[in-house]
Amino acid sequence: MKSFLNFIKEATSSVAVQQASRMGLQSDGHGGWYDKNGEFVAKTEKGSLKFFNKRQRVGKQDPPQTDKEKNLSNTSYETSVGIENQKEPKVEKPPMVPPEVEKTKGTLTITFGRFNPPTTGHEKLLDKVAASSDEGDYIIVPSRSQNKKKNPLDPDTKVSVMKQMYPSHSEKIVNDPANITIFDVLKKAHNDGYTNVRIVGGGDRVQEFERLSNDYNGKLYAFDNVEVLSAGDRDPDAEGTEGMSASKQRKAAADGDFEAFYGNLHREVEVVDPKSRKVTTELQPIVDEKKAEELFLKLRASMKVEEGWNLWEIAPKFDWKNLRENFIKNKVYAVGSIVENLNTGLIGKIIRRGTNHLICVTEDEIMFKSWIKDVSAVTNSNTPSGVPADQRLVGTDAYRKYMEKMVPGSEWGKKFINKYRKK
Repeated sequence: MKSFLNFIKEATSSVAVQQASRMGLQSDGHGGWYDKNGEFVAKTEKGSLKFFNKRQRVGKQDPPQTDKEKNLSNTSYETSVGIENQKEPKVEKPPMVPPEVEKTKGTLTITFGRFNPPTTGHEKLLDKVAASSDEGDYIIVPSRSQNKKKNPLDPDTKVSVMKQMYPSHSEKIVNDPANITIFDVLKKAHNDGYTNVRIVGGGDRVQEFERLSNDYNGKLYAFDNVEVLSAGDRDPDAEGTEGMSASKQRKAAADGDFEAFYGNLHREVEVVDPKSRKVTTELQPIVDEKKAEELFLKLRASMKVEEGWNLWEIAPKFDWKNLRENFIKNKVYAVGSIVENLNTGLIGKIIRRGTNHLICVTEDEIMFKSWIKDVSAVTNSNTPSGVPADQRLVGTDAYRKYMEKMVPGSEWGKKFINKYRKK
């Protein structure tokens, strides 16, 4: 005999099926419903259909729903069964507002990236950052994520190698565990009193940085101007520094090809003949061969090459066909799994899959779109997106310390906590 609970579940779930059938919606077999045009319009929640705004704008505030859309989410049929009355009341969240900070500084120029491993191509980026800055006020922020496939070097090792490879930028390379995402960097710049920020990135990442950084200006931080500059388009197949990509280096390490790996650690330098005054270009190493070999072996050890590897997993730019084939077969990046955007550091749950992209949302409800080549699966991550769970409970010492770190002056943080402490 069926239990009463099973009977209720079947009854409520049939309500969703009947309503979807009347509207001509097609099921994806996992609670999602599509209209005749293939548009994702609803999903089953607690036995009823929850409809989504067709005019939603990813990463931005959706426009208000029309009366027709509202009626779809609250039909007389659902109300008669009593499903709406069973839903938990919606709790309104306070709007995101950055702390008020006196603006005492001008423009901070920033670059945020993986640098895993660092290459001569990255040197071109850092030179662009320095040249674009106002009076040398710039920072270089390596991301904190690590995994054996796309981010094999741990943050401390990565920063140490970068300081050796780029001595002219050494003092500007930031090694701060709090800089998990690009938003963490921007919030700190706001709290430090900067009026404007300028973000420099590869040409293939400019649009992504521009959209995200401007969408949350006035919510997570407040700047008079957020500017995003391109450091130039990158071609992994090009000759010279333009083609020196981290993907190439990971592939060389996996192949055990030290000659190619070391060859990619050379920069083009102009040399003037003292007699003829003729200018020629030659390649010079940015690190000596011994240090290059140490980095090569460390990279191979971190990637655990002996376990075997797939090119599309460690360097998807060089094996796009197999990456997309595995994606289409749903072998990677399934809805509900957790991924990290390798460009911004944002970690979120996949809520929708496109033809070659993902729509994800973080624990803090920040929505972002990522190409499948720019994400990495997160299994047992120790680097949460946004504020760690043990630092979100108002009134705890952990939350107090977090607020004191994120706002200028510890007194302000203490007053904030005391004001909202649980009674």
